Formats: sequence, structure tokens, C-alpha cells
Amino acid sequence: MCLDNIAIVLVEPQIPENIGATARAMCNMGLNRLILINPKNEDPERIKKMATGDSAAIIEHMAIYNDFLKAAGDFNFLVGTTARLGNNRPCNTMPRELAEKLKEITLNNQAAIIFGREDRGLSNEHLRHCHLNMTIPTANFSSMNLAHAVLLVCYELFTAFRRDSQGTKHQPPRLANTFELEGMYEHLKTALIKIGFINRQNPEHWVMNIRRFLSRFPLRAREVRVVRGICRQIEWYENQLQKNNKNDF
Repeated sequence: MCLDNIAIVLVEPQIPENIGATARAMCNMGLNRLILINPKNEDPERIKKMATGDSAAIIEHMAIYNDFLKAAGDFNFLVGTTARLGNNRPCNTMPRELAEKLKEITLNNQAAIIFGREDRGLSNEHLRHCHLNMTIPTANFSSMNLAHAVLLVCYELFTAFRRDSQGTKHQPPRLANTFELEGMYEHLKTALIKIGFINRQNPEHWVMNIRRFLSRFPLRAREVRVVRGICRQIEWYENQLQKNNKNDF
């Protein structure tokens, strides 16, 4: 595992103190990449009140974006966090299991662990872009303070890193990043609509099923290119059929 290849992403954080406390939790556990997406309050004094000592450097270097996909675009592996579970947001992993999964992945890939806003967490739209959904098991009350949740996850990452400080000798392949994956899913949707496999009235419902299936096997960049090549061939064949049909009249 390479902790430098793991970022903590906060989507629409509302409370500046939680941003500072998140930075402090990360610093305690050896992580240093913090990304904010559309923060609702960036009061520097309230943030710095919690981000004391060395964690102030994380605040100084944190990146801020207004768009989720732009922030996630360069990452090869996205993990969404959720306390609310259901058909549209199944739980795939928990913090300790996630740390084990990231041991090998982060040797050659960039991973982001994404936390939602304090009052309602991540939306279904955010989670559909993630490879895995993670939940933190609790007793009776599932809602947690944002910085506390970050600390628990970072602790599991740090302890897994310490157990495996020698790293994995096998160098894993580069996975497709979010920009590449989203381009592939859009291309798949267009091609499958053309041949009638997907209902054009509600294409996202069917694409979500495809996302869930393909997310079981994190795709390499080369594999994404293969899928897009198949899509181009489908489009070419469908265009040829249309031309032949026109010539028949």
C-alpha cells in the first residue's frame, strides 16, 4: 500500500471545523491528500482552529473543485462511503476490508475515499461513479461525525500499511481512471441504444446495472479501450444496416 496514492475527498462539507478535524485525523495516520468539492463554508480561521500542528500543511495544499467528475477524473479507484443502505446503494466493503483491497491497488494507482456532506451524505449520483461502497459498522445509531468517520477509515489504512510495510512485490496494472471509465459508459450507452438493447426512455437504469457488473472487476485502461473498440464496431455495423435499408427503397 502507498498512502501517498490515497486521497480523502469531502463532498459539500458544511462545517469548517470538520474540514480542519479531517486534516488532523489524516495527519495522525500518515495521509496528506485532501480534496474538497463545492464546500459550503471555507472560513479559514474556523478550519485552522482544528487543523493544528503539522496538519496545517494539509489545509495549505488541499485542492478545491466545484465539479465532482473533474475532481475524481484522474483517480483509478473510487470508494464511496454511506450509512444509508438499500437496493441503489449496496454495501460492498467495510474499512478493514477496504484497507486490504487497497494494499495492492495503490502501488500503481490513485485511489480516493469519498465522504458526503454532514446532513445527508453522498447522493446516489455520486455513488454510481464509485467502484465500491463502504459503510462503517455501528451499534444502534449509524450517523457519525464526519471527521470521526475519516479517522476510523484512515486508522485502518495506516495499520494495514504498517503490517505490510515491505509492500507487495507484484506490481499491479494501471487501472482506468474516472475520465476513461465515464467515457466508456457513455459510449456503451450510445451504442446499446442504437441496437435497441437499452430503452432510450430510461437508459440510466440499464447503464447502472452494467456499472455494477463491471465494477466487480476493476478495469484496466487497456480493457476500457477494448470495450470502446467493440462499441465502435457496433456503431459501424448499425450504420451499415441503415445504409443498406435505404438502398433497398
